[in-house]
Amino acid sequence: MPNSQKTKSLAHRKALFATFEEGSDADIRESLAGLHPADIADVLEAIPPELRRQIWQQVDHAIMGEILLEMPQAVRSDLIQELDDEAIIVATQALDTDEVADLIPHLSDDVISRILFAMDSRARESLDRVLSYPEDTAGGLMNVDAVTIRDDISLEVVLRYLRKQGDLPEYTNKLFVVDRAERLVGSLLVRRLLTTDPDKKVNEIMEPEAIKFSAMDSDKDVAAAFEKYNLITAPVLNEDSQVIGRITVDDVVDVIRDEADHSIMAPAGLKEDEDIFAPVARSTRNRAVWLGVNLITAVLASWVISLFEQTIQQIVALAVLMPIVASMGGNAGTQTVTLVIRGIALGTIDESNARKVLRSEFLIGIMNSVIWAVVIGVVALLWFGNPMLGLVIGMAMTINLVIAALSGVIIPLFTKRLGIDPALASGVALTTVTDVIGFFVFLGLATLLLI
Repeated sequence: MPNSQKTKSLAHRKALFATFEEGSDADIRESLAGLHPADIADVLEAIPPELRRQIWQQVDHAIMGEILLEMPQAVRSDLIQELDDEAIIVATQALDTDEVADLIPHLSDDVISRILFAMDSRARESLDRVLSYPEDTAGGLMNVDAVTIRDDISLEVVLRYLRKQGDLPEYTNKLFVVDRAERLVGSLLVRRLLTTDPDKKVNEIMEPEAIKFSAMDSDKDVAAAFEKYNLITAPVLNEDSQVIGRITVDDVVDVIRDEADHSIMAPAGLKEDEDIFAPVARSTRNRAVWLGVNLITAVLASWVISLFEQTIQQIVALAVLMPIVASMGGNAGTQTVTLVIRGIALGTIDESNARKVLRSEFLIGIMNSVIWAVVIGVVALLWFGNPMLGLVIGMAMTINLVIAALSGVIIPLFTKRLGIDPALASGVALTTVTDVIGFFVFLGLATLLLI
């Protein structure tokens, strides 16, 4: 969030705090009425649950749906629990089909039935179509409000048709052109429609639709295409190449934001929708498993150290220097694993070029290891006056940095092949490898060469 937006959000929060402490419910409602739903969502996410619930009760039911969509899932679920069935139904009435589909998983069966009953048959059919696809696919992301036109009609007919509709769906910068079998054959930019002789036919000025998605395409692939080709909207097709919906840039922004949150939270074993003000018991439970995994890896590293207890007792300097070897290996590996995970996410690294990436990182690991092995060897010599100790730590540094570079490539590719999220598993696996190998090599060499 840009600094200006952070400042704005903080100002909204302070104003609401002041109104809540000194004003009436009517004053709170008046303060909320002047805010955009996204701003209200930011404020609610950033305040403790007890205050969050009290302010939530003063929100206009008509915009509650929009506010819920702007919130992390954990906060959204808690606030939905505060609403009665009637409020939920009112909140969903102003939402598009794809937005209602986002809220459905958090609602009870009874509320879902009532929402569906309140819809007309066309809206109900559209919602069923979106819900039939997994949430992380183009079909689950799409809205069914795509505007299609025939390729053999004049622009004047198109203009009359649009005027009859009275309005266009949001983010409509193009109309999708179909043939008599409803198959996609191209697209007509709205700007060309408005600036071209209305007597011309659609097929005379339409353009091929270069970017289109099947319903089962991954939402990550969709987001990558929108980013690469600067798209505003794109069609979603069924197996017969018929338009069944469209994806718009606002939905893709949500996917990109979720991916960014995931890349930050996953290495720490946290969910991207973690609520900072969640109940202590719930947060403790969510974090305990990952801390347990890290404890196991730490115990493994400590066990390796214990194998060389007598060596450390004889040469105390080893206890001073051995964290340097593990730390440098961990940092070097983190650089590599971060680049590889990003490459996997963007699709620039896969099995076809993995060997070249591995070779490149191997060479980088060798170069860095030689440079820093010489540096730490000289430091150890000057510090402890022992040339052999400098040689031992230099050799250990070289081996561990090369292993770290190789592990930074192999681990995320291997976890991806196993179907495990590389962002979640790679960090702890890499730390284990660099710690265990770093300690083992350093203390093992010391035992062989110094004792």
